[in-house]
Amino acid sequence: MSLVELATKKTFRSLRIPNYRLFFFGQLVSVSGTWMQQLAQDWLVLRLTNRSLPVGITTALQFAPVLVLGIWGGLIADRLDKRKLLLATQGAMAALALALGVLTATGVVRLWMIYLLALLLGVATSFDMPVRQSFVTEMVGPKELPNAVGLNSAVFNVGRIIGPAVAGVLIGVVGIAPAFLINAASYLAVMTSLWRMDPGKLYRSAPVERSRGQVRDGVRYVLATPTLRWTILLMGFVATMGLNFRVALPLLARFTYDGGPSLYGILASLMAAGSVVGALTAASRTKPSQRVLLWSIAGFGVSSLVMAALLDPVLAGIVLLPIGFFSIFWIATANTTVQLGSAPEMRGRVMSIYGLLLLGSTPIGALIIGWLSEHFGPRSSVLLAGGSSLLAAAVAWLVRPNRAERNRRTAEEPAAVDSRQPVPATSDEAA
Repeated sequence: MSLVELATKKTFRSLRIPNYRLFFFGQLVSVSGTWMQQLAQDWLVLRLTNRSLPVGITTALQFAPVLVLGIWGGLIADRLDKRKLLLATQGAMAALALALGVLTATGVVRLWMIYLLALLLGVATSFDMPVRQSFVTEMVGPKELPNAVGLNSAVFNVGRIIGPAVAGVLIGVVGIAPAFLINAASYLAVMTSLWRMDPGKLYRSAPVERSRGQVRDGVRYVLATPTLRWTILLMGFVATMGLNFRVALPLLARFTYDGGPSLYGILASLMAAGSVVGALTAASRTKPSQRVLLWSIAGFGVSSLVMAALLDPVLAGIVLLPIGFFSIFWIATANTTVQLGSAPEMRGRVMSIYGLLLLGSTPIGALIIGWLSEHFGPRSSVLLAGGSSLLAAAVAWLVRPNRAERNRRTAEEPAAVDSRQPVPATSDEAA
């Protein structure tokens, strides 16, 4: 077997698991549709207002509910059947995309309608995100989790290549509404994959019984675990200040480079192409490390500072490749660190806190980016992303928990039994 074949087998090893293979390809279709909608939604807001701030407000509304509801979504993920919950949340998202498509196609869409639908999508995301994140472990088990997280990131970013590129052409040829309608239909792919799974081959832990104070227990658990606390706080800061290219890119395309939706689609796809390489690189690793996490954040910061100095869209597009690589590499590394560092009965709540700071920070960052872009130009937001990421990496290097401290705290914590074998399904689940 050649080195290429060995590397490919190692990188894609989770696809040998039937349940995960179904989910992987269903997500690939659905995520592509999601990114089509994202580009179309941003461009629709710009077309209606011709201003930067409303784009930031729309993004803020889409992710603000995570700040309020995200931890409750994690608790529900620990209590209930994750596969059935995902069917419900994906169906709700499909209905919202269909509504926006119909409103746009009929010409009655107004800015307040986009705001409302973005807010409702955020509510659905608050429950979908922690369930979907923790469901990965149920599909593949702890041993293959780092690989599956990397492949999920690859799917997400392949969708970022396909979706914006198709949407950019589609909007120029037939208009904005079809992008929303195609996204609504794309949810059927992941819902079908969930229906076809074999529940008896899921790596399930026993559901958490209902009791008082379970949300507080999740917060205390994260705060008391050095690796979780350190990783999640670091990720939250960088996400707030640096991970807002989804707001910055349409503004750069429109106001800095004097382009249209096609240029926006190209820039988004270039960043996503770098992200796919970063995700596959993360998938090929057997375990995460603090050093790799910090170096990837620093690489993201340096690349962002370089882009902030550029006025040519071609050069900016080239620099978006390493920006995409480093951004998804550190996200995948942080995600794997948090999931592997969590007890099974706490994983849903831990991932909801992780998501709260990753996605819940977006409203704050989006408003900052919108305000900065309107007053100092879109490149100021990229400058903020680069400087803040480098600062975060430097501070985190100084305060990171050392190996001896992590080992000592781990030894003091109660042992948690992980479910490394599939739990047989009940007759109801098998049906």
